[in-house]
Amino acid sequence: MRRKLIAGNWKMNGLKAQAKELASAIFAKAGADMPFDMLVCPPMNVLGFVSELPHAGVFVGAQDIAETIKPNGAFTGDVSAEMVKDLGATWTLVGHSERRQYHGETNALVKQKAINAINTGLTVVICIGETLAEREAGCAVDVVCRQTRECVPDEATAENCVIAYEPVWAIGTGKVPTTQDVAEIHAAVRNELVKVLGAEKADQMRILYGGSVKPENAKELLNVDNVDGALIGGASLKADSFFAIAEAVR
Repeated sequence: MRRKLIAGNWKMNGLKAQAKELASAIFAKAGADMPFDMLVCPPMNVLGFVSELPHAGVFVGAQDIAETIKPNGAFTGDVSAEMVKDLGATWTLVGHSERRQYHGETNALVKQKAINAINTGLTVVICIGETLAEREAGCAVDVVCRQTRECVPDEATAENCVIAYEPVWAIGTGKVPTTQDVAEIHAAVRNELVKVLGAEKADQMRILYGGSVKPENAKELLNVDNVDGALIGGASLKADSFFAIAEAVR
């Protein structure tokens, strides 16, 4: 049975004092006996600081890594997978819709980042999801299946890779797809993973749902078939709401 994963993406939020307060509150509530995994992804400016805090029971990850396969070099502003690992992180997100939208990231680039993460020993969360225009055009399933097919590397396993489905139109808007919509997409992604990785790996890999997940709707969403956890944005910036979502797993 796939173990649920509750992941928090802090996005571009948090100076050192704020990060310490939030991370300390989350880590204090966590414990090794939790029936789910937890991940926090702070911004790069405090990633090393958060990683150095005692965080038993919670994984710490980056929000992105560089696409270059080189661990260092003339890549101004980039942070390599090796650098992220050196900061103490063990996970990273790649391909978040905001990276795709604002930075023009392609499936090929996201796949290279995923390869870099895996080759460096990081666990990677590959984000996929359709825009409102794509959903209204009736091609949501085709879009997420293509993203899955083109972003998931051959090296991916359930131990080093997680998929996060986030309908772009639901991120931070308060809009949430129906549970039927979520079930349809997650089933399609699972079937695409079978084609990419084979049935055994596909059955073991976790697929998260993200997009306006709140304590009020968490239990319903987390009980949908093939939903193996949640990738949470705004609600992860408060320890109480983050854990209220996680507790919906119980």
